[in-house]
Amino acid sequence: MSRRILARLARAGRPVVVACRAWARTPHHGFAPRSVPAAATLAAAALATAAASATTVRAQARPDSARSDSAARRIEGVSVQAIRAGSTAPIAQKTIERAAIAQRQFGQDVPMLLMNAAPSLMAHTETGTQWGYSYLRLRGLDQTRINITIDGVPLNDMEDQVLYFANFADLMSNVQSVQVQRGVGTSTAGTASYAGSINFETMPVGRKEAGGDVQVQVGSFGAQRVTAGFNSGLQNGFAAYGRVSALRTNGYRDHSGVAGRTGFLGAGWFGQRDIVKLTALVGQLYDTLSYTGATREQLQQNWRFNPLAPNERDKFGQQMVSLAWSRSLANGGAVNTTVYRNSASGNYDYFELPDRYRFNLAHTWYGVTSVYNVERGALAINTGVNANTYQRAHRGYFQPDTELYDNTGHKQDASGFVKLSYTRGKATWFADGQGRWARFRYEPSDNAGITGRSIDWAFFNPKAGVTYVLARGVSAFTSYGMTSREPARNDLFGGEDDLNSGNVEAFGDFTRVRPEQLRDFEAGINLVRRTFDLSANVYSMDFRNDIARIGAPMASGSILRRNVGSSFRRGLELDWAYRGLNGVVLAGNANWSTNRIRQFTDSSRGTPVVRRNVEPLLTPRFTSAHRVEVTPASRLWVSVEGRYQSRAFLDNTSSPDRVLPDFYTVDATARLLLGRTSITLRGQNLGDTRKFGSGAVSSSGRVRYFILPARAVFLTAAYEF
Repeated sequence: MSRRILARLARAGRPVVVACRAWARTPHHGFAPRSVPAAATLAAAALATAAASATTVRAQARPDSARSDSAARRIEGVSVQAIRAGSTAPIAQKTIERAAIAQRQFGQDVPMLLMNAAPSLMAHTETGTQWGYSYLRLRGLDQTRINITIDGVPLNDMEDQVLYFANFADLMSNVQSVQVQRGVGTSTAGTASYAGSINFETMPVGRKEAGGDVQVQVGSFGAQRVTAGFNSGLQNGFAAYGRVSALRTNGYRDHSGVAGRTGFLGAGWFGQRDIVKLTALVGQLYDTLSYTGATREQLQQNWRFNPLAPNERDKFGQQMVSLAWSRSLANGGAVNTTVYRNSASGNYDYFELPDRYRFNLAHTWYGVTSVYNVERGALAINTGVNANTYQRAHRGYFQPDTELYDNTGHKQDASGFVKLSYTRGKATWFADGQGRWARFRYEPSDNAGITGRSIDWAFFNPKAGVTYVLARGVSAFTSYGMTSREPARNDLFGGEDDLNSGNVEAFGDFTRVRPEQLRDFEAGINLVRRTFDLSANVYSMDFRNDIARIGAPMASGSILRRNVGSSFRRGLELDWAYRGLNGVVLAGNANWSTNRIRQFTDSSRGTPVVRRNVEPLLTPRFTSAHRVEVTPASRLWVSVEGRYQSRAFLDNTSSPDRVLPDFYTVDATARLLLGRTSITLRGQNLGDTRKFGSGAVSSSGRVRYFILPARAVFLTAAYEF
């Protein structure tokens, strides 16, 4: 039965990870009836929470985080400091602070917010709106190759090595800053930092002043969002920050509605040298399935076409809780140890009428991470260890209750790193070494007819570089690093969700797909002036055994993952901001790149073909985001932002009939401040560009596209207290 399901998914052009991903969904014309009162209840809870907190806060506007207790904030951020690149590190990086996040954020999924905020990022969405499932690529590499952490805790699913941000709707309302590192970057916890890393720092708990806010938003395609947050301020050594959010939209594509709810709580005890902090993040998402793109012929008939049925939907919940202890040491150093638990469960339905299927996923994940930071004169040391254990159940049913399979994937991971930074004269030398071990064990279904199996991997990932101060406000850097990444479960299984006697010959040898390796050279220059900032860098990423969809089509309709012998990505990245005009900011970023797979044998169309010097899929040669910010009056702020993305190929053949066309979009924002109240009007894709954010080619050769988010308007009213 599952082969028929996977065959349909593959024919649809969807990456066949459906039975492996942890996500959730609801319908277009009306959500599942239970989701509406749930969203309304959460909205009411949000307002009630904020109103209750108002009795404990001072009658003044909420202070900026810069006015937080600096000592508490420094200790609170020990784990983030250990994995982030410092300002002098020889790393291609961009840190997006709270002020920039607030300007961009209106509840959209995280990839859609980050896309224009840093160089070399691209994203697309399934629903044709900014909300719901969206996917991020960095330097053309997909999200499974990006390390993601929050407050130093790894977030990538250990089997699939991906995070579905949509499980945590409105997550960015709880984020103080986010750093995007491009290339191998610095060592961190969790899966390999292969394309780069994204690490989030949540809102600080240890603030001196109390306060809160409430936001209500409406917009195109039935968009509604309400969020309310509070911070208690430090009260007798204790402090708390919390927020609840609810959002929903009908979606732009046919029957692609989304409803999400998220709760966040940070609470801590702050001593003279010690902090104990509890962080909890809970999310639930309902949505109607829209994971399949549409062909050009279908879109000519109906631009909003969604080939899936209105009653194909899912729901999923995910929870993360961590308990951290941080201490400031007498030698000027600081230590942090965090224990954490991440869990998720849910199900989704699939109809191939008259047959109906249900799939269930449930994972539980426990871990501990510990870091130590110290500076001794010109020498700075950051060390850390991380270990975790994970298991996820995969279940398939022929409805109503006939079990097709029930298997479990187990994975363990342990790593440790040491980073050294030494300043002598105008040069700061940097060295970073990480050792990492991972083990995957498969426990088959009772009816699979096969025995369990496992595989281990061990890696050493070194990096080194130097930053040199050329003049005041001008520095140059260069670095070289290596990293390796083990195959994800989806790579090993070729898109299947259950190994059994019928497919074990094709997929059962876990050494069929080998780990991929990267050697990354980076060099750049940073210029900081009163009115002008510029970061420019070049990179050369050389890959060995890159994992790609180049194998033979299977009976299930999926295409086997295979290793590509040699490929490279080389480019130039720019990030700039000009503030020389009164009340005007000109800013933007760009990437120019040359990307090639040198040679490989492509069996994706059945007959093996040797291909040479082809461009890797979904890797445009040029991307650029550029914006103008104007403050015509003290209470009014206006921004206009454009994005251009050149054409890219949809598979690894460089075929002219499998192309993602170039596009240009324009967004705009206007914000009016009225005391503690602000009114924000946002317009997305104002030119209503009718092109595509992404696409895919199925094993049968059919090309399907995901449309760009349609023109939309959002109005947000916010009140701070």
